[in-house]
Amino acid sequence: MPTSGTSLRPRLLAAVTGVVAMLAFLGAAELGALVLGGAGSPLVAVGSAVIDLAPAGAKNTMVALFGTGDKVALFVLMAVLMTAISAGAGILERARPPFGALVFAAGGALSLLAVTTRSGAGQFDGAPSIIGVAAAVVVLRLVMARLRRWELVAATPTRAASAMPERRAFIVWSVTAGALALLVGTGARLGSAAMQRAAAIRRAVHLPAPKTASPAVPAGASLDVTGITPYVTPNADFYRIDTALRVPSIDPADWSLRIHGAVEHEIELTWDDLLALPLEEHMATLSCVSNEVGGDLIGNALWLGYPIRHLLAKASPTGDADMVLSRSIDGFTAGTPLDVLQDDGTAALLAVGMNGDPLPAEHGFPVRMVVPGLFGYVSATKWVTEMEVTRFADAQGYWTPRGWSERGPVKLESRIDTPANGATVQVGDRVPIAGVAWQPHTGVKAVQVKVGAEDWQDAELADSVSADTWRQWVYRWTATKGSHEVQVRAVSTDGEVQTSVQRPPAPNGATGWDTVTLTAR
Repeated sequence: MPTSGTSLRPRLLAAVTGVVAMLAFLGAAELGALVLGGAGSPLVAVGSAVIDLAPAGAKNTMVALFGTGDKVALFVLMAVLMTAISAGAGILERARPPFGALVFAAGGALSLLAVTTRSGAGQFDGAPSIIGVAAAVVVLRLVMARLRRWELVAATPTRAASAMPERRAFIVWSVTAGALALLVGTGARLGSAAMQRAAAIRRAVHLPAPKTASPAVPAGASLDVTGITPYVTPNADFYRIDTALRVPSIDPADWSLRIHGAVEHEIELTWDDLLALPLEEHMATLSCVSNEVGGDLIGNALWLGYPIRHLLAKASPTGDADMVLSRSIDGFTAGTPLDVLQDDGTAALLAVGMNGDPLPAEHGFPVRMVVPGLFGYVSATKWVTEMEVTRFADAQGYWTPRGWSERGPVKLESRIDTPANGATVQVGDRVPIAGVAWQPHTGVKAVQVKVGAEDWQDAELADSVSADTWRQWVYRWTATKGSHEVQVRAVSTDGEVQTSVQRPPAPNGATGWDTVTLTAR
C-alpha cells in the first residue's frame, strides 16, 4: 500500500480510524452515563448547549424545516459534524501524532464543560466524558498502530507479499471496535435504568377522580368529514416542542414544587400534597409559538390538575410583582403574566393528567403547567419544579433573550385540513373544505371560506366544550372547472376578524390566512 502523504487511500483509512475512535468515545460515555444514572451523557449535554447557545431565529428555522423532528435533525447534524471532525483527527494522528488524540481530548473537554455547567449537574456527571475520551484515545492509538503496520509491510518490497495478514488485522480491529462501540452505546441509551424505572413508576400511578369534572364533549363537536383533525388529540399524536434532548426521568416521590420570591408565604408542595388537593379537569387547546400558518404544532386535550391561582392565593404575592418565572427540572424557564395565572376565568392548571392518563413522560410527567390562551414558551413549563413570583423588569424566561416577546397571547387562527394543497377534485362534486379554528380563552364564533373570486361564505361550525378549545368547521363547495385558491379566516367571539397580514412566527406568533390550491376537472 502506498505511503505517500498525497495518497488518497491511507488518508481515507486514517479517517475511518478517527470515526471508529469517535464511536468508542460515544459508546463508552453512554455506558458510563448508564452506570452512573444516565445524567452525564455528553451527547445530550452538548446538544442542549447547542440549543442554549443558538442565535435568535435558529429555533424557528429548525422547527419550520423539521417540525416535531427538530431534535432528530439536531442529532443528525451533530453526527455529521462529529464524523467530519473525527475523520480529520484520524488523518492528523496518522501524519503528526499525538495531535489527533489531542483533538479528542479537546472535544472531551468541551463535552465535560457542557455536562458540568448544565442545570442540576451532579458531582459525578462529568465522569462519562472522561471515560469517553480515554476510550477514544486508546482505540485511536491501537487501530492506528495496525494501520501503520499494514503500511510499513506493504511499503517494504521484501515483505509486501505478507501485507494481507496486516490488512486483515486492521479491518478486524476497526470493525470490531466500531461495532462494539455502537452496540454498547445504543444498548446503554435504550436500556437506561432511569428511563425504565420512570416508565414503570408512571404505569403504577393512579390519579384521583377530579373534584370538578370537565363538561362532556358534545356530540356536535366532531364533524363527519374525512381528513379533519379530531376534536381531542390522542396523547401519542400531541405535538412536542421543548428544549429537552433527554426526557427527564422523575420519580413523583422525589418531586416537589417551590413557590417563592415576592410572596408573603413560601410554599413547598409534594406529589402527595398535590394529589390530595381537589383536582379539576379542563379541556384546553395548546399551541406552539413556532407554529406556521396552517401548521400542526397544536393540539387539544383534557387536562387534570389543580388551579394555579389557588396556590398563588396561599402564597400571597407582594409589592409590584407582575410575573411568575416557572422553572423545569432541566433548567428551562418561562415567564407568565401573574394576572393571567390569578384570573378566576383562566383555567391555568398545575397538571398531572392528560386525556385520562398520567402525563406522558415527554409531556411533563409528573407535573406541568397548562395555561389556556398563552403560547407554550411563556406558560407550558413541563417537569415544573419551581415558581418564582417576580417582575418582567427583573427576570426573563428562556426564550425572551433569544429574540421572542416576553408575553405570548395566542392569536386568532384557522387552518384547512382537507383537501390538501394541490388536490384534484371532480367538477360538480360537493367538496367538503374543512379544518379547525381557535383562539383559546376568547373563542371562535364564525369561520368564513373564500374560493377564488367568490365572496366569503360562512362555514358550518361545530360545537365545543368551551372557548378554550378549537372548533371544527366545514364549507361544502360545489366544484367548478379550473384552478382555485381557497382561503379561510376566523372571527372571534369578541368580533375580531383574523388578519390577512402574513407574519412569521418570531417574535410572538405567525399571522395570515391559510391558503390551498384546488383543481377541478
